[in-house]
Amino acid sequence: MEPDRLNSPNTSAIVFEVLGHQLHFAQDPNSKHLGTTVWDASMVFVKFLEKNCRKGRFSPSKLKGKRVIELGAGCGVAGFGMAMLGCDVVSTDQKEVLPLLMRNVERNTSRIMQMNTNSDSFGLIEVAELDWGNKDHIEAVGPPFDYIIGTDVVYAEHLLEPLLQTIHALSGPKTTVLIGHEIRSTSVHEQMVQMWKRNFEMKIIPKAKMDGKYQHPSIQLFIMGVKSSVSGNTSQGVDMQQADRSAGENEARPPSQEGSETSDGIDEAEDPDSDKVKEDGVLVEKLEKGKLNDWEVRRCGSIAARLLRDVKIT
Repeated sequence: MEPDRLNSPNTSAIVFEVLGHQLHFAQDPNSKHLGTTVWDASMVFVKFLEKNCRKGRFSPSKLKGKRVIELGAGCGVAGFGMAMLGCDVVSTDQKEVLPLLMRNVERNTSRIMQMNTNSDSFGLIEVAELDWGNKDHIEAVGPPFDYIIGTDVVYAEHLLEPLLQTIHALSGPKTTVLIGHEIRSTSVHEQMVQMWKRNFEMKIIPKAKMDGKYQHPSIQLFIMGVKSSVSGNTSQGVDMQQADRSAGENEARPPSQEGSETSDGIDEAEDPDSDKVKEDGVLVEKLEKGKLNDWEVRRCGSIAARLLRDVKIT
């Protein structure tokens, strides 16, 4: 278990409000499997969808009936974000995680259907086993998909190649890939970004397009389309100009809000370390006021753990 998580036997569930619904996601902080924890990147991802669903490519009118597969679904948070916008979602993970994932799917689907007078606005969500690279598992879910999503699925180097192979196997010429990632290892992050750039038309969603509270300097959201030269198709995997417009990549912003871009297209203002002092200052100020919500407590715990790792006790 990551040392910067604020998990204990008392945090066996996360209550998360999305699109007017209070969702309850059970988790098991004592489990040795990483997939049984609600990771922060999944909440950032869903809150991004919520903020940008009124118009554009993430509106229910555009997403209704779209086929989505969630890789490394864990507790199923990201998949529910897409299902609540009308998508038909297959949430997948390893066999050991499926009982908890199914429990969350059944519980929250029931809550939504009972409270939602317009059930047509909610899509479908089902659970399936999928080990990355397993051809039988991939064939069983019925590719290709319109969207492939994943949050906090890359935390070790050995996962990169199986993940890439699986994404390609699940993709069609117009598939869009959405990845939420929290940087924990600079080396793994750099390898991941280079892999995405070689295989996809990649954009990083700017912080201005994320929810004002549910974001953090270490968490990035990627929107990608398979390159035609990689997929073997002549058509572009996804219209990245449309993606730019929808995600706000080309919006004119004052220099004070928009950092200069590096040669690889990453906005320097979104460097995971660039706002660390400012972020710490904001959190300390809120702590003094004694009005921290659950999200802010989790981020305070994360920052404190990182600081303590550098302290040597003699």
